[in-house]
Amino acid sequence: MLPFDSSQMNDEQSRRNFMATMAKSCLGVSFMPALAGLAEAQSRGAKPKQVIYLFMTGAMSHLDTFDPKPKNKEVQGETGVINTKTRGMQLSEHMSGLAKISDKFSVVRSLSTTTGAHGPARYLMRTSYKPIASTRHPGLGSLFQKYAGKISKDLPPTVQIGGGEGPGYLGAQYAPVPIGDPARGLENTKTPSYLSENAFDKRIELSQAFDSGFRRRAAKSSKVSGYDDLYADAVRLLRSEDLKAFDINQEPAKQKEAYGESRFGRGALLARRLVENGVRFVEVSFGGWDNHRDIFNTIPARASELDKVASALISDLAQKGLLNSTLVVIGSEFGRKPKINQNSGRDHHPAAFSGVLAGAGIKGGQVIGKSDDEGFYVDDEHASVEDFNATIAKAIGVPHDEEIYSPTGRPFTFSNGGEPIKKLV
Repeated sequence: MLPFDSSQMNDEQSRRNFMATMAKSCLGVSFMPALAGLAEAQSRGAKPKQVIYLFMTGAMSHLDTFDPKPKNKEVQGETGVINTKTRGMQLSEHMSGLAKISDKFSVVRSLSTTTGAHGPARYLMRTSYKPIASTRHPGLGSLFQKYAGKISKDLPPTVQIGGGEGPGYLGAQYAPVPIGDPARGLENTKTPSYLSENAFDKRIELSQAFDSGFRRRAAKSSKVSGYDDLYADAVRLLRSEDLKAFDINQEPAKQKEAYGESRFGRGALLARRLVENGVRFVEVSFGGWDNHRDIFNTIPARASELDKVASALISDLAQKGLLNSTLVVIGSEFGRKPKINQNSGRDHHPAAFSGVLAGAGIKGGQVIGKSDDEGFYVDDEHASVEDFNATIAKAIGVPHDEEIYSPTGRPFTFSNGGEPIKKLV
């Protein structure tokens, strides 16, 4: 056992270095070179990397957003096509805002998966793994936190606005903080008027006294200590001035207007506030993409909303000098069939779909890969979900292939064998 020196724990960087040394010496954990690299980058004054993931739940149609087929009218249907600032990149007519800033992002048009059911496909996108009965895999945000640690002393490293994947086998201390309504921010953060801070502390002490016997019996349980850490972080946050990061009402009216009044727009604005204040990973979910019926009546509003919010977010981050250190991801569980069904909709289609990456060193103004003339199969530069997630890892400076272990001793990686798309990073 290494000797413990409490002076090593004075700040977050020292704490991280101490834990790295302990883990390497006592556990043989194999991702220590990555942590050392992160510490070295921070010591050079480099901004820590962060992520805003805009997740389109329900399976976004690639044909009506980022991979239109103007030469095939039977496939394209009623959705028009527009040129962008980038030569050779066309988008659907609903993406006019993004078309003007296409030099700031790249589109991957060659994604595919074998999973055509919503739940398992979302799980794969968010974890790099297919669901299995024996293990719950952590979401990308929890993994990012595991590899890179915290930025803010008080704010949580990972926040989910509208849903996402939990910490899985990593445990409660890596659990994302959930936000239901971004306009209301983090709710229930004030103690009742009848309960003073001193009285609250005494209740905590009393609770710990009641639990003392159980804690002795569970002293070696990482699950119990994980919940303790999570609870301590929550109490610290409740008393922190940084709580204001969750309040979008502090934003200027012009800024709120740029994002719009929808829940998705408010969520993206909150995400920008959170990364600005030191949150590592924010996922904002935007549903309503399961267009089995009347797609040409429903897609214009949905796609235009994505365009408005995503273009506002990317432009806002760029203006604030945050885009170089913040990765913006637009993803979905799979695409939608080129053939219009009998209900004037598009059904599930995992064989080809699109994703978008911007910021954090991603080379913008590119189209990576292509689907065939119908948007049915990948024609060139195939990229798996695992490759897409490996590219995310590469962009944010964490290892995509270094193993970490579940409590049962099973090895897992960030990308589950995927490799970064070289043209992007």
